[in-house]
Amino acid sequence: MKVDLNCDMGESFGMYQLGNDEEMMQYITSANIACGYHAGDPVTMRKTVELAGEHGVQIGAHPAFPDLMGFGRRQLDCTPEEIKDYVTYQLGALREFASQYGRPVAHCKPHGAMYMRAMEDEKTARAVLEALAALNDDIIVFAMNNSAVAEMGEKMGVRVAKETYADREHTETGSIIMTRKGSAASDVETMAERVVRMVKEGKVMAHTGNDVNVTADTVCIHGDTPGAVELAKTIHHQLRKNDIEVAPAHAVLK
Repeated sequence: MKVDLNCDMGESFGMYQLGNDEEMMQYITSANIACGYHAGDPVTMRKTVELAGEHGVQIGAHPAFPDLMGFGRRQLDCTPEEIKDYVTYQLGALREFASQYGRPVAHCKPHGAMYMRAMEDEKTARAVLEALAALNDDIIVFAMNNSAVAEMGEKMGVRVAKETYADREHTETGSIIMTRKGSAASDVETMAERVVRMVKEGKVMAHTGNDVNVTADTVCIHGDTPGAVELAKTIHHQLRKNDIEVAPAHAVLK
């Protein structure tokens, strides 16, 4: 049994530092690297690609709406054609940095408002998927269970890694509650046990208290969550303790 651990990275910008990239990198297998639209800059992108290479971590694009002021969390009035171009532009930029280190961009996980819209709206999902398919026919897209991206990706032949979250509450549809609850920092053992259950049993307790069936190909741990490094370390330990291999998404899907 295998699972991928992913983290959003490269979100520092100029003099502003965000996240715990160096500390988190040792515990994850996939890095979702910001591409400059919601966070990140060329220097940060290059350094994050280099850091991922040093740790053998799979490189992925983390494209967003062009919204530095709102950290990509605001819904913008963009057409599907614009969204497709935004994804193409950002993934292309990261791909050039990755190519300098002989690494592919192996996956894509949209960020923030783009991610949530793509999970719920078929037109947005198709725009993202068409951009990815045109750039790389072997790329993996990360998507929540029962989402438009997951369902449409499978129909279009785009490989989908179904994603769950270590530090967010889940809904009964397999989606997530966007607001952090703070529990990850105060009770890392419980969070880690929840991750193990998602992987081994395919179940997670929703915010309503009811169990929900999920597939956990990849589990997200946000690097800017308070206590994120300790949480990642504990999850990694508990997975190995339960004979679950932590591996990049492409190895999980094989």
